[in-house]
Parts: sequence; C-alpha cells; structure tokens
Amino acid sequence: MSKSIHYKIKDLSRTAKTILNQVKSKNILFYGEMGSGKTTLISAIVKELGGAGEISSPTFSIVNEYEVTNDIVYHFDFYRIADQYEALDMGIEDYFGSEHWNFIEWPDKVNSLFPEHVSIINLLIAEDGGRILKISEKKLSTGFSKK
Repeated sequence: MSKSIHYKIKDLSRTAKTILNQVKSKNILFYGEMGSGKTTLISAIVKELGGAGEISSPTFSIVNEYEVTNDIVYHFDFYRIADQYEALDMGIEDYFGSEHWNFIEWPDKVNSLFPEHVSIINLLIAEDGGRILKISEKKLSTGFSKK
C-alpha cells in the first residue's frame, strides 16, 4: 500500500503529522533528488515528534541526534560516504537495531544494511513548486533482524 501527498511549504506541519500516522516503521528512508526537500521535511517531522531547536542536514557529520518527546531521532545523510563499509565503521547496525527513530537521506548508499522493515518516502518536485511525496512500506529480505 502506498499513499501520495501533494504539499507546499505552508503545509509542512500537517504533512509531517500525516507521515507519522501512516508509517509503520521507525526506520524511514528518504529518496529524492538534491533540493527536493528531504531535510526540510525531516525537520518538520522532528518538530511534530516534540523536537526543539535547529534541525540541520548531517551532510558532514553523517548523523545528527535530536531529542524528542520520550524518544530520540537519528538523522543520517549518506551522500558523502564512499561505501557501506563507512556506515558499518560508524556502527550503523546499532542505530538501526535500536528502538529509536532513524531518518535516512541518500539510503541507496547503504542498501544492504537496512533493518528488515522500513518505511519509504519518495519526494518529487511538482511543477507548481510544491512537493509530491509517496509513502510506502517494505519488508526487505536482505535486512537484518534484531535478536
């Protein structure tokens, strides 16, 4: 099952609420071209979860951690990593195996490392300048399971 949503920047809070009500996994993969609004959308979702303060892209740090109401969000940006081994070296399996939120930008860099169940958000830039997102769920046969 998948759901498509067209939104504009003024609709970010409502869109973030919809996403949180739709996703079935706390491991969310964000796909979209550069400038499609992945970090902006993640920022809105973090705020809906009760996060405060500045939410920024972890392009150089690879991962940012945000405290939210009764939980933690790990926000990854794998754009700059060379391969999955860099992610393994940073302990990605520990993050993915946690009970916390994991928001992953540029997930194609670590395809073989995802947990078994993930939610997927695909972002496209609409002709009117808004965004179209598609939410879907996936069970991966290559994903690892917590034991």
